Amino acid sequence: MTSLVAHDATGKPGRSSRRRSNALADRLEQGARALMAFASALTEAEWRTRVPGDGRKVGVTVHHVASVYPLEIQLAQMLAEGKPVTGVTMDNVHEMNAGHAQDHDAVTKEAALELLRANSAVAAAAIRSLTDEQLDQAAPASLYSDAPITCQFMLEDHAVRHSYHHLARIRAALKR
Repeated sequence: MTSLVAHDATGKPGRSSRRRSNALADRLEQGARALMAFASALTEAEWRTRVPGDGRKVGVTVHHVASVYPLEIQLAQMLAEGKPVTGVTMDNVHEMNAGHAQDHDAVTKEAALELLRANSAVAAAAIRSLTDEQLDQAAPASLYSDAPITCQFMLEDHAVRHSYHHLARIRAALKR
């Protein structure tokens, strides 16, 4: 079995080449678990409450977080390969979110939580597979006006942050 432990100039074990990706994946999993724990305890009325300023129901928002992990990871993987992200704008994101909200307006708590559990696990595994070099790889991203951003920035600003962001908004909406 190949070790992921690097050795420094003295031959002593050093930092793992996957330390950063493991830390990112751990943070994604922590956020997803926090969202799952909070959402699992909601009443049916709370699940249907609309989030102010957003308009989506709490349950739709939980499902949204789960459903976009694959896309967020795909965009980060493109950057990890040095490929630019093109054709993705905030207008596209808003359009996608509105369509998702309409399509999943009646999502059940069980379905949303299962998708969140499954997709967060797959996302975390994908993040753990990235090397430091891939995390540092930058390329233009249309979502950021074609500014060159790193794979790690994309992960932190989207997949890793996503559950924390929406959990805070849901808590505020429910005053909890």
